[in-house]
Amino acid sequence: MDLPVLVVAAAIVDDLDAPAELLAARRRSPASLAGRWEFPGGKVEPGEAPEDALHRELREELGVRVGLGDELPGPDDGCWRLSERYTMRLWLAEVVAGTPEPLVEHDALRWLPRGQWLTVPWLDADVRIVDALGRRVEGDVRSA
Repeated sequence: MDLPVLVVAAAIVDDLDAPAELLAARRRSPASLAGRWEFPGGKVEPGEAPEDALHRELREELGVRVGLGDELPGPDDGCWRLSERYTMRLWLAEVVAGTPEPLVEHDALRWLPRGQWLTVPWLDADVRIVDALGRRVEGDVRSA
């Protein structure tokens, strides 16, 4: 069996130190995913470092440069298993240059206030990630 394809994504928040809003991106295609929301990102190219791939994907998809925060490790060998074919690594990030726009894969972007991160129809594989991210941010806010 082939190894799953690694994809990288960013949980873009308004402030890495005290996140109050999360950026969600609505898929334009394929038809099976259109209208559902996800974390922006994409596939890691052969020979490309995951962090470099994430910076490239965010420039291409949203037209922004970001500063990366901590990675949110998943329960599947440190990754988030999306399907039989794909596994994902996810970092917290904040925009350092540009204004996010839906340039390629998406037809809408929305900043979701903390406590309302699950109010859009996320891709099924992303729901548990949004939930884990919310628990982590709430924990960070309480301990600050």
